[in-house]
Amino acid sequence: MAKKTIRDLQLADKTVLVRVDFNVPLKDEDGRRVITDDTRIQGALPTIKHLVEQNARVILMSHLGRPEGGRDAALSLEPAATRLGELIDAKVSFVSDCIGEDVAAAVQALNDGDVLVLENLRFHKEETANDDAFAAKLGALAHVFVNDAFGTAHRAHASTAGVVAHVSDSAMGFLMERELKYLSDELESPERPFLVIMGGAKVSDKIEVIKSLMEKADAIMIGGAMAYTFQKSMGNSIGNSLVENDKLDLARELLSIADRKNVCILLPVDAVETQEFKEGAEVRNTPKYGGGKGISDDWEGVDIGSVSVEEFKKEIAAAKTIVWNGPMGVFEISTFANGTKAIAEAVAESDATTIIGGGDSVTAVNKFGLAGKMTFISTGGGASLELLEGKELPGVAALADK
Repeated sequence: MAKKTIRDLQLADKTVLVRVDFNVPLKDEDGRRVITDDTRIQGALPTIKHLVEQNARVILMSHLGRPEGGRDAALSLEPAATRLGELIDAKVSFVSDCIGEDVAAAVQALNDGDVLVLENLRFHKEETANDDAFAAKLGALAHVFVNDAFGTAHRAHASTAGVVAHVSDSAMGFLMERELKYLSDELESPERPFLVIMGGAKVSDKIEVIKSLMEKADAIMIGGAMAYTFQKSMGNSIGNSLVENDKLDLARELLSIADRKNVCILLPVDAVETQEFKEGAEVRNTPKYGGGKGISDDWEGVDIGSVSVEEFKKEIAAAKTIVWNGPMGVFEISTFANGTKAIAEAVAESDATTIIGGGDSVTAVNKFGLAGKMTFISTGGGASLELLEGKELPGVAALADK
């Protein structure tokens, strides 16, 4: 059923509790914790600004990292609150807990249009346990709840799902709405040809996504280390490359399913191989796979080869809808990054609707300065995959229906 959005809420004179994703990277600099990438804070700004403009009293809650055993000063959300205060024209304050008397007092002190950032939710183990009493304490802080943290929507935690039972109304924020639009609604009837690009290390991580998208895609392009499992399943040499030997039958099964459904599986026809996993290592292009040929003994595949790059670029140029999740090789090391960079550039230059499905693909398009040329870039890794698999996300399912 369709869920309420922030547009459906009456916000004036209301206190609104918002689940955001401020799980930002931090580093130590001159004795203080500094944010190195504020992308997730920037992503929440449209929802926060809308609430401020509607004169709501805004309470923001988030997790940061994985604290063990309670409080950890290195994982405090105070730097995120400080950064938010620099980005919006509103009074932003911070409180050093997310429940309790100090929090209640800070909420009571809010004026219309003010913003309060709560301390890291995961300083309380009850958050990830979806403890109802903890969820009730969060819900008691506000009249309504808005979930704008897509990156945690696949988790049934107190702040994503449990809290909904303890507020008078709930809805999704603009970021959540946009994620669902592109990763779900847009793919119901995609403009064709519809091409899915899958990469990464393991077939096992992407089995359900591949199976689900076979129901919709015209072609599925496979790169990254997961391609070596497919190649080995077909009897080709993969040398010392990463492989899931217990998934060879699965790879053959996926190829068989694709054949029955008339979905084209596009595998690399060659690879870049090396004997040293480091920057500046010697690399060479393999001959084309086939007849047992492929990656040399004692060598390891680290990228798709030059022939594969050209073949893949032609497929990308012909597509009208593209979903990309997972790199073509070890792009973090520039010596092995050519394939991922070439595919990223081809996707950016295409006329297709281009959807980058979270995780390392997002890191890659940012690294190569191509983010601005993509139609949509997801903020969720695991949440993106589960949505593409067709799974229901607890953080969405819990929200009020329209």
